Amino acid sequence: MKLSIIIGAFSQGLMWSILALGVFITYKILDFADLTTEGAYPLGAAVAASGIIAGMNPFLATFLAMICGMAAGFVTGFLNTKLKIPPLLSGILAMTGLYSVNLRIMGKANIPLLKVSTLITFVTGLGIKNNIAVIIVGLVSVSIVIAILTWFLSTEKGYALRATGDNMSMIRALGVNTNGMVILGLSIGNGLVSLSGGIMAQYNGYADIGMGTGTIVIGLASVIIGEVLFGSSSILRSLISVVFGSIIYRIIIAVVLAKGLVPTDVKLLSSVLLAVCLSLPLFKEKISALTDTLHSAKKVKARKAGEQNA
Repeated sequence: MKLSIIIGAFSQGLMWSILALGVFITYKILDFADLTTEGAYPLGAAVAASGIIAGMNPFLATFLAMICGMAAGFVTGFLNTKLKIPPLLSGILAMTGLYSVNLRIMGKANIPLLKVSTLITFVTGLGIKNNIAVIIVGLVSVSIVIAILTWFLSTEKGYALRATGDNMSMIRALGVNTNGMVILGLSIGNGLVSLSGGIMAQYNGYADIGMGTGTIVIGLASVIIGEVLFGSSSILRSLISVVFGSIIYRIIIAVVLAKGLVPTDVKLLSSVLLAVCLSLPLFKEKISALTDTLHSAKKVKARKAGEQNA
C-alpha cells in the first residue's frame, strides 16, 4: 500500500469528518433522521464555488456556505415543528427542493475551480506542499469545529438540546421550547454539512450538483464506526471518535479501491459497511449473552463436581 494513498485518505477523512459531525448532531444528539444532508452538502459546495468564482474571499465564501446550510436546516426544522410534517418526510422535502436551489446558485451542473484562490491555494501560497496544505486545512477546520461544539454542548442551551434528543416529553415539562431546540439542532448540523461541502469543493477543484448522493450513508458510517471503536463516554470523546471514524472509513474505502474494487461500487460498499456497523451492538449483545451462559454452565458443572467429590 502506497503511503500517498493513506495520506490522501487521511486528509479526505479529516474534511469529511466535518460532515460526520453535522450528522452526529442530528442523528445522535437530536435523534432526528435527517435527509437534508444530501442537499445541504452540495449546497455548501455550490455557494462556496460560486462565491469564489465571483471573486469572493475563499474564507468568506466558505463561511457563507455554512450559513446557507444552517438556513436549509432551519427550513427542515420549520416543516417538522410548525407544519407537523414527520422528520423523515421533512428531510426529503428539503433535500428535493435544494436540488433546484443548488442549480439556481450554480447556474449549471458543474463549476470548476481552476486558477482561482481557495483555502488550499492560500496555504500552499505560504510555501507548503499541497498534500500537507490539505491536512493543515482539515486539521484546523476540524479543531475549530470540535472546540466550538464542545463548548456549546456544555452550556445551558447545549444541555437543553441534548435533553431534547434524549427525552423530549420530560424536557418540555421543564419549560424548554423543544421546537426551538429541534430547529437549532438541525440548523447547526446542516450548517456543518454545508461547511464540509464548501471545503471539499475547494479540495476537489470543482462543485457538482450530484456530489451529495450518498453523503448521509458516509456520515452515519463515520459516526457508528467511531462510536463502536472509540466509545462515547463524554461529548469531547464522542466528537473526536467521529473524526477518527471518518478517517478510518476513508482509509477502508481507499484500501479496497487500491485492491481493485470498481469505483462505481463504492456506494454499495458504503451501504454494506454501514449495515455491518449498525448491527455490531446486536452481535456484541449476543456474544455477551453467550459468554454469560457458558460462564454459568461452568459454575454449575464445577458445583456438581464438588458435590460428587464430597
